[in-house]
Amino acid sequence: MADQTSEKQSVDPNKPYKGRFKSYHRIPEKGRDKKDILNELSIMAEEENMKWKTGQVSGTFYHAEDEHRRFLNEIFSFFSHVNTIQFDLCPSMFKMESEIISMTANMLHGDAVKKQNPEDEVCGTVTSGGSESIMMAMKVYRDWARAEKKISNPEIIMPDTAHPAFDKAGKYFGIKMVHIPVSLPDFRVDPRAVEQAINKNTVAIAGSAGNYPYGLIDPLQDLSDIALRHKIGFHVDGCLGGFILPWIEKLGYDIPVFDFRLPGLTSISADTHKYGFALKGTSVVLYRNNKLRRYQYFNVPDWPGGMYASPTGAGSRSGGLTAATWSALVYLGEEGYLQGAKAIMNVADQIKKGIQDIPELKLIGEPTFVISFRSEEVDIYHVNDYMKTKGWRFNCLQLPPAMHFCVTMPQIFVPDVAKRMISDLKEGVSYAKSKAGTVAKTTALYGLAGTMEGNEQVTELIFGFFDYLYAV
Repeated sequence: MADQTSEKQSVDPNKPYKGRFKSYHRIPEKGRDKKDILNELSIMAEEENMKWKTGQVSGTFYHAEDEHRRFLNEIFSFFSHVNTIQFDLCPSMFKMESEIISMTANMLHGDAVKKQNPEDEVCGTVTSGGSESIMMAMKVYRDWARAEKKISNPEIIMPDTAHPAFDKAGKYFGIKMVHIPVSLPDFRVDPRAVEQAINKNTVAIAGSAGNYPYGLIDPLQDLSDIALRHKIGFHVDGCLGGFILPWIEKLGYDIPVFDFRLPGLTSISADTHKYGFALKGTSVVLYRNNKLRRYQYFNVPDWPGGMYASPTGAGSRSGGLTAATWSALVYLGEEGYLQGAKAIMNVADQIKKGIQDIPELKLIGEPTFVISFRSEEVDIYHVNDYMKTKGWRFNCLQLPPAMHFCVTMPQIFVPDVAKRMISDLKEGVSYAKSKAGTVAKTTALYGLAGTMEGNEQVTELIFGFFDYLYAV
């Protein structure tokens, strides 16, 4: 039962409920009252929601309207108990997932592939998130190259700024991931360096639209040409930008081609649970043709339990997420996504202009909805320390030190949020100047990375922190 006092007994921000609510080390002998459970969890949810409803949190929460969330949660409840792979019992699942795939492919100009090869037709699957979408694509290239090119030691070339899910795929699937540093001053991968790294074991190359650190779009047209010349796969990670860049482009912004209009692009990932405004836990991975998608499927035909097959890395998945994702797409429609993108870019443009007016801060590249910046005059981590005291949650970057803010829907509902951010950033720069020569709190972790010894220390700290979080 919840402690009725309002005082928090724990001062640890990572475990604020310890000592405040009962902790369970075993299943209770007698179950708790439903209302009591609902009350306790509603307290946690409301307190945590207050953190992002201020509009001061970068990314993470992509849609802010309570009514939209209630609608999706109601849809989820209709199918929460459904397993998507039980297609014979629940044919609605493949109806909705096939339509999610088709709608996403249409948004990303899937019709363009037939201009190059009439036999190609964009297809894909719904996954549990961006990491799985990326990992499934990497598995496809490994297995495709093994079967059709007899490559047993596959390598995939990726920019340093590409999402760590690529490295996770390399670790899990035995693929050597070859990192290419981004070039200065535009912080995008150099196509020449990518082509120079290609060898007989290269099965694919990757680029981002946009990448997580800076929100920038790699020179994808050049990478597409490289993939065609060398007859290798080319994956574009559009997990972050896939569901907003098409609408930003329609609004008239100068967005480089990043989708199936690129003749060398063979797969792309796009997260429905980010700017697709669906519930957390869904993404889409698309392939240029079904021949590639076939390498993603898994099957054990001679298992004693019956024939087992799954189209993605996951087995059982809740049908509630599929239904909520389908509902988000058809409820919002193109008009809703355009309106959302316009409102988001209005705030983002104000932030970009404000940062450009602060002499000590420097924008990285030509950002759109993710605004990244650094400083050559003050310690940017001191700026972050100050912004935290004002309630802001930026994402800190490293190698080189920088910060970014990803604009999402919560920012559009908070009056003058951009104006307040710029005002606080100016004060943050002044604070950083006053702290010149001292070590910022943020530096304590980021300052370790970049060397083998430092990376080992960071890894041990992070793994130890995971151990701590999982302790009751």
